[in-house]
Amino acid sequence: MGTTLSSWDFAEGDAITPELTAVRSLGGGSAYEAYLAFDEVTYGPVVVKVVRPAEAEDEHTLAGLVREATALDVAHHPVTVRGLRYDVDGPRPHLVLEHVEGPSLSRLIRRHRRLSPQQYLPLAVDLASALHFFRHADVCHLDLKPSNVIMGSPARLIDFSVARPAAHAAEITGQIGTDAYLAPEQAAPGTRYGVPGHASDVWGLGTTLFHAIAGHRAFRDGDPAASEPGDRFPQLLDAPAELPADVPATVAKLVHALLEPDPADRPQPREVAEALEPEIAALPAPRLHWKG
Repeated sequence: MGTTLSSWDFAEGDAITPELTAVRSLGGGSAYEAYLAFDEVTYGPVVVKVVRPAEAEDEHTLAGLVREATALDVAHHPVTVRGLRYDVDGPRPHLVLEHVEGPSLSRLIRRHRRLSPQQYLPLAVDLASALHFFRHADVCHLDLKPSNVIMGSPARLIDFSVARPAAHAAEITGQIGTDAYLAPEQAAPGTRYGVPGHASDVWGLGTTLFHAIAGHRAFRDGDPAASEPGDRFPQLLDAPAELPADVPATVAKLVHALLEPDPADRPQPREVAEALEPEIAALPAPRLHWKG
């Protein structure tokens, strides 16, 4: 089977490794591509993140794969996808991940725009519980956004490709993550906003919830080619938009607190869950339709 510089071009039935058989492509990024595959080791479907051919011997890319696998080793939580194993020494360096059924949050937003309280309130508590645990495990995800959340009961957080301990996150000098969801200290690390860390994921939770609740992002789109930081990252200059008027005041106040520019002013993940539990308890019970 031929390859190109950009992709292995695995088709259904192709062997990724002797134990992993490709089912279909799931997309990918600049250094990796992901496939749904059948795994002879776990004897079931898995997701395989394979380093692209042109990157297969790149030390930086391979170190990133090890970093992600290491983060997954310590980020064990019901709201986190599980890492199963990895190999950086073979001809096709890869990471094997649990396959999680369900749509991404970004797909639901594209389809329905706004989520209902029955959807976004449990989601918020699920993600807050994961972030609470990450502080104990010392993992900063650093790329929390709708496309990295699989909806379910519970939701599942995926893609730990830029995750790292807080001390290593604090050493970041460039922009790591996704522009529209970067906390100010990620967009401009080392400035008056401070350095990336656990509070950056709290901001990511805020931007993700805002998008799910409102159906649009909290800030206007920036210009990725802009030379001025404020033009590329409007979150450095602008206040977040207002949430729709029908959003409960408690929820709106909390989401805006998550988007405080100063990391020290953002609530702790535990406080997020505690504030929203009464809102979940007040949701109307689902109606049951019985057929006689």
